[in-house]
Amino acid sequence: MSEFNQNKKELINKGYSVTEPIFGDEECLQLISLIESSQKRYAIRQLVNKVPKIEEVVFQNEKFKKLYTSICSTDYFLSKAIFFNKIGKFNWFVSHHQDLSISVKKNVAIDGYSNWTNKSGQLGVIPPQEILEKVITFRIHLDKTDELNGALRVILGSHKKGIIRIDENFKKENIGKEELCAVKRGGVMLMKPLILHASSKSLTNQDRRVIHLEFCNQEIPMEWLERKDII
Repeated sequence: MSEFNQNKKELINKGYSVTEPIFGDEECLQLISLIESSQKRYAIRQLVNKVPKIEEVVFQNEKFKKLYTSICSTDYFLSKAIFFNKIGKFNWFVSHHQDLSISVKKNVAIDGYSNWTNKSGQLGVIPPQEILEKVITFRIHLDKTDELNGALRVILGSHKKGIIRIDENFKKENIGKEELCAVKRGGVMLMKPLILHASSKSLTNQDRRVIHLEFCNQEIPMEWLERKDII
């Protein structure tokens, strides 16, 4: 029986799950050093493309590999990698939303793909729901995260309700129960992109550094911008 069976069940039923620390202090510092030596900013898109060593360090961790293989089948690949830190002047409130946009290589007009964006030359699009349902996010927390420094708040089970319209009639209490997702340093938060989530501004000067990795097993006509097979 896998030690991560409970996490897998929670991910399926609740839409998220949090592990105990998987990365030790030394590994967290190594990942932080790699990130800061590349681009010391509050956010880095295409993280693995810009800092390839990140993937190596992450998957050298045997416990993380066990977690990954417990959650993802062998046909999964990396589809997006981001780093962000919520601290000081780089501090923001995020209202409830679902992670709907994916990064792609080219603009191809196909039914089911909508809301195209181009942010600094990076194309984004919302794919069909069945693509999003296959995406699994692993958030590696390089710092302790709690209610003081902007931990995520999720609405339990909302990932099972499809794409949810957020407008003036939206009331989170009509969707489900909200839960705070505190994560210890080195822990991993698993989540389904369709789960409604939000975060408050940090109330401290404490870092909240997160490596956000998305994995999928669905090919798309416009090709994934950051597609990378797992080593």
